[in-house]
Amino acid sequence: MLIFRQLFDAQSSTYTYLLGDSASGEAVLIDPVFEQVRRDAALVHELNLHLVWTLDTHVHADHVTGAWLMKQRAGNRIALAANAGAVGADRGLNHGDRIAFGKRYVEVRATPGHTNGCLTYVLDDQSMAFTGDCLLIRGSGRTDFQQGDPRVMFKSVREHIFSLPAACLLYPAHDYRGVTVTSVEEERRFNPRLGGDIGVDDFAGYMHNLNLPHPKQIDVAVPANLLCGQPVGAQPDNSDPQWAALTFTFGGIWEIQPHALEEVADRVEIIDVREPNEYTGALGHIAGARLIPLGQLKQRAADISRDRPVVAVCRSGARSAQAVVMLQKEGIRDIANLNGGMLRWRAEGCAAEGEGE
Repeated sequence: MLIFRQLFDAQSSTYTYLLGDSASGEAVLIDPVFEQVRRDAALVHELNLHLVWTLDTHVHADHVTGAWLMKQRAGNRIALAANAGAVGADRGLNHGDRIAFGKRYVEVRATPGHTNGCLTYVLDDQSMAFTGDCLLIRGSGRTDFQQGDPRVMFKSVREHIFSLPAACLLYPAHDYRGVTVTSVEEERRFNPRLGGDIGVDDFAGYMHNLNLPHPKQIDVAVPANLLCGQPVGAQPDNSDPQWAALTFTFGGIWEIQPHALEEVADRVEIIDVREPNEYTGALGHIAGARLIPLGQLKQRAADISRDRPVVAVCRSGARSAQAVVMLQKEGIRDIANLNGGMLRWRAEGCAAEGEGE
C-alpha cells in the first residue's frame, strides 16, 4: 500500500509530498522546506518510515530546500536534475530515470521551461504526478528568470504531463489559493494558459506580458539551493534540546518518555495541569509536581520559572500537550509533554505520590 501525505508551508505556499512503501517502510520526500524539516522528520518517524531520498523538482527561488538538513537528520540521499548546477547532490537525475523506494518508484520526466532543471516525478502506476513549478493548478510557473522559456514550458507540459492518463492526479509545488490537487483531464480542459486549443504563440505572448516582481527570497534561496540547502560553512544540525532525551512530534511539540523524565526530574519543573481531585486521585502525581489546572495556566504562566526546563503532565498527555502550546506562546522555550501522561507513567512502574501509591 502506498503511504501518501501532502504537507504545506504557509510562508512560501509550498507543498511537500511524502511517499512511502508500506511493505518495506522506505520513503521519498519531494520538495522539502528548510524551516519544516523538524516537522517532516517527525512525521517520517511517527509513520515508522525510513527516508531514502529527498527529491527537489527544481532549484527553487522562493524558499530554501530542506534537502541538506534532512540528510543530517535522516541519513537519506539527495537527488535533483543533473543540469540544475547544484553542488552536494548524491545523484543527478535525467529524463527517464527512476527513483525507487521499496517496491515502488517514481519516474523522472524532464519538464524545463520554468528553469532548465525542472523535473516532474510520476508515480509508477501513473496515478499521480508531482509537477513542481512547471504546471500549477489552473496556471503555470513563471518563465522570466532562471533560464525560463515559455515555448519550452509549453512543449514540456503538452508532451510530458498532458500525455499522462486523464485521471492522473497532479500535485504542484505551490498553490496560493488553498487548492490542493488537480488532474490531467481538468488541466487539459480548463487551464487558461495551457489547456484547450491554446497554441504556443498564445502562451508565449501571455507569459511575456505578466510583468511579475521577482520573488522576495530569490537572492537568498537560489544560492542556498545551489548547495542543496546547506548554509555556507554549516555543520550538521545540533539544535535539538540537550536537557533530556526528547522526541519531536508531527503536532509540533517535544515529548519526553516516563523513564527519561525520571532521569532528569530533579533538574526540571513539572507542571501537572489536571484538576485538584485528579492530582490527589487514583493515579496520584509525580513527586515535586506543581499543580496548575489547565484553565488557570495562562493566567499563572508568569509564575513558572524560565531558569530550567518545564515538563507538562496530565492524565493521558492530551491536556498537557495543549499546555505545552500555551506556554510556548507565553515565551517558555525549553518545554516538553510527558508522553502518555500519568496513565503511562504508572503503567511503566514509575513512582508516584498520592492515592495510588
